[in-house]
Amino acid sequence: MLDRRTPVVLVTGWTHTDAVAASLRGPGTVVVHHDLAHLREGVVTRTVTTGDHTDTAVLELAHGCVNCTLREDLLPLLRRLHGRSSVQRIVLHLDRILEPESVCRAIDDVAVTGVVGQVDGPASRDVRIDAVVACLDAETWLDDATGEEDLGERGVAVTSDDDRTVAQVVVGQVDLADAIVVAGRGADGWSQARLHAVLVRLAPAAPIDWIGDDLPPDAERVLARIPAGARRGAARGAHAPLLHGEPPLATDCGVTLVEFVADRPFHPGRLHDAVDVLFDGVVTARGRMWLATQPDDVLWLESAGGGLGVGRAGRWLAAMSPAEQDAESAARRAFAALHWDERRGDRHTSLVALASGADPTEIDRAFQWALVTDEELADPDSWVRWDDPFADWHEDPCGDQDPTAALTAALPIDNHREDRA
Repeated sequence: MLDRRTPVVLVTGWTHTDAVAASLRGPGTVVVHHDLAHLREGVVTRTVTTGDHTDTAVLELAHGCVNCTLREDLLPLLRRLHGRSSVQRIVLHLDRILEPESVCRAIDDVAVTGVVGQVDGPASRDVRIDAVVACLDAETWLDDATGEEDLGERGVAVTSDDDRTVAQVVVGQVDLADAIVVAGRGADGWSQARLHAVLVRLAPAAPIDWIGDDLPPDAERVLARIPAGARRGAARGAHAPLLHGEPPLATDCGVTLVEFVADRPFHPGRLHDAVDVLFDGVVTARGRMWLATQPDDVLWLESAGGGLGVGRAGRWLAAMSPAEQDAESAARRAFAALHWDERRGDRHTSLVALASGADPTEIDRAFQWALVTDEELADPDSWVRWDDPFADWHEDPCGDQDPTAALTAALPIDNHREDRA
């Protein structure tokens, strides 16, 4: 069936996005950019560029937040642009602090109402995400991706309670990418090889265009190399395969993917200590966890650089009624059936860490130590008496801190946060 929706290309990244977005201008293409530098004051500057002509508007929002920018302006604008016969493609040049996953999710799921001549519904009725292009700097990206600075320390936090880290943002931008443009040059050949090793494991299906200092880039060239089965903004659930796109499993330049799988639960206190191993020399980690003190809930762990979050991501099938199980996707039920156990059901732990310098053996040893022992496993009635730092909002260093809207788009649930100096 012919898809008559207008294709959308997202250009995301911490640096070099201006040049990449500009290189995509052409007949029938509209480039939209929202500058969020003054979002705290409730003001957003929007530019819409067609060819050599740019329209600029200053928007005043009732609430200075990213969600308001998306809901009140960007999503209705996408639907209006679709209605113009002259618009054949829309390029969204994202502000660097915008995470593309949240934008894609909003396009797919957030209802847009009151657009004249159009039925109420999400913007995805009229537009489809054709590609996500991530832009990065060869010299600085890996330091940002493994660092501990938050957006406030960089002076770019959009709200006073925006405590996301730079690593969380830049890793998320590349993780969702269908294509990657790398500008600039690394400090030396080994540094560039190490960066390449990280990128092909973080986004293994994405073609990489190494343009060095050759600006402007030819973004159309890299778009043409995107494979047919590219992600194109699609969300991944907590039960999707953790190793997607057939990434290299061998170690290269000290970069490797570390898998940890277990069929017994974690002790909550030891797990809280064990996650420290992910804060040094690890670009990102993610996966499903079985915690002894929360036997019904699937816990999702996700880290980037010096920040880590753990939250609930639904329930195990073993904790559901037959009717609830039937409502789950066939793919999830089939996956659970492969390792179903009469006692534990589908409960398990499956984690993957992208290490860049960290010792894989130390990561495995730390999580093995955090599992319940044979003696503890034989006494499940005692589990309810254990202290559980993951039961409620928790932040390190420990203290009475406000759990306001912490992990935003990159972490699906936000009941646990680690930020360690």
